Amino acid sequence: MSGSDAQPDLFGGGARAAIAAQPADPALAALAAKLPTSLRFGTSTWSFPGWAGIVYDGVYDEGALARQGLAAYARHPLLRAVGVDRSFYAPLDPLTLERMADSVPADFRFLMKAHAALTTPRSARRPAFLGDTPEAFLDADYATRVVIDPARRLLGERLGVVLFQFSPLGERVQRHRALLLDRLSAFLRGLPRGPCYACEWRDPFVLGADYHALLADAGAVHGLCAHPRMPSVDAQGVDPERDPIGAGPLVIRWLLRRDRAYDEARATYAPFDRLVEPDPDARGRIAALLRAAASRGRGSLVIVNNKAEGSAPLSIEALARQSADDPVA
Repeated sequence: MSGSDAQPDLFGGGARAAIAAQPADPALAALAAKLPTSLRFGTSTWSFPGWAGIVYDGVYDEGALARQGLAAYARHPLLRAVGVDRSFYAPLDPLTLERMADSVPADFRFLMKAHAALTTPRSARRPAFLGDTPEAFLDADYATRVVIDPARRLLGERLGVVLFQFSPLGERVQRHRALLLDRLSAFLRGLPRGPCYACEWRDPFVLGADYHALLADAGAVHGLCAHPRMPSVDAQGVDPERDPIGAGPLVIRWLLRRDRAYDEARATYAPFDRLVEPDPDARGRIAALLRAAASRGRGSLVIVNNKAEGSAPLSIEALARQSADDPVA
């Protein structure tokens, strides 16, 4: 993680900047009022200077936004959630978690990535940022002590989802799918009850009826992701028309176009102030899932990345209109 994709120094040192929200747009407020209250949209992080005039009332330094922008971000009528990527690289300290909670209203929700040590097996290429972190692959005790308990204590109800993002696992793990699912089942069953747990993958081999049954039995959900390594979101085996309401929210992250690599998209779309390459196919698939979930009374939490179309807040506005069947452009 580098550049404008980071969430650096959350609420840390440095000069404090007074970050103001973009003045409320009555049309966006009216659109938000048409959406089910159980449907929440958010972006992957909030510290983008290119969102001036969209989320923020002017151009602010990226570091200032990372430290002080969350409260202004949360005033946008469509942004009732946010993804926290930084926690994937290192667990968040208590002061950061406390300040995050204090920056947003009570009905705001965080989708927090769990530490990568939990989703990186010994056989995988260990990323440099894990350094000397002990082996913790699918270690429920480590997850509880280091990730879940601190977040539950300091974020409270604002902790919407704990996301376990599994990077590509490699051929060795693929040869032992049944063992992987057994370990995943034991891991999820060993976590404290209360938070919503979602599992997101970059390997289609994991998907299958047995995998989805495992999640349902453990009280967890599959994290749908729009990503080139995975099938389309509506082909990953989650059917909101049939999934039990008690299984938790529909969790979707719209990350990348199917024909773009991450670094390529970042270079093409920066500074993320407009929809550079609209993706009506992905948007339509996601909107259909959201409408189906709403018709069943099931909540949804959708996180959108700038690399999906060029500007996450503008993608959310378009997705919200389609989800609400609002014809206004």
